Amino acid sequence: MTENEIGTLVVDVAVNLHRDTGPGLMETVYEIIMATELARRGLHVERQVRVPIVYRDLVFPKAFRADLVIERKVIVEVKSVQAVLPQHLKQVQTYLKLTGLKLGYLLNFGAPLMKDGITRCVNGL
Repeated sequence: MTENEIGTLVVDVAVNLHRDTGPGLMETVYEIIMATELARRGLHVERQVRVPIVYRDLVFPKAFRADLVIERKVIVEVKSVQAVLPQHLKQVQTYLKLTGLKLGYLLNFGAPLMKDGITRCVNGL
C-alpha cells in the first residue's frame, strides 16, 4: 500500500472511532483502539515506537516514542486536547524528519468534530 492509501484508512478509522466514542477520552484509549482497528483491516501497526536521534557519531536511541507507525510508512500521533498547539505539529514533523518517513497524521480526538481534529503532515514533499 502507498502512504496515501494507508492515510485514507487512518482517517476512516479515526472518524468512525470518534463518532462511536465521542471526544474526551484519554489518548491511550484512542491509540489502542486505532491500532486494533487498523490491524483488523490487515495493516501492520506498531505502538509506542522508539524514534532515535542520530547526529554524526551521537546516537540517542530512546529519545522519542511515536504513538503509531503503520506499515513502516506512516506515523500517527494521537492527542485528546481542547486545541492543537504548534508544538504538537512540531512533534509529528520531528518524528517524520528523524525517521525519514514521508507522511504523518496528528489526530486530535478532543475536537468536537473529528474532521476538525485531523492534520496531515508531510516530510520533504
